[in-house]
Amino acid sequence: MPIGGFIITCAPEDLTAALEGIAAFPAVEVHGTDEKGSIVVVMDTETSEAMDDIVKTISRLPAILSVGLAYLNTEDEIGDEA
Repeated sequence: MPIGGFIITCAPEDLTAALEGIAAFPAVEVHGTDEKGSIVVVMDTETSEAMDDIVKTISRLPAILSVGLAYLNTEDEIGDEA
């Protein structure tokens, strides 16, 4: 199970809309926001591909400016392939 930490950015005036869009993904947990439009999230998915799909979908939401990876652990996946 990969676990990733991300910083999602939006315009400050779009923060509510961005959070509403992110809330549609059960695998994404919001850990904090700031007044500049930064949103700290953790994604916990079954596969790296599932995480990649969520990142791409969130990136396309109208309120989102960017999704940046801050941390990634795929240790379990690597062990499954061996």
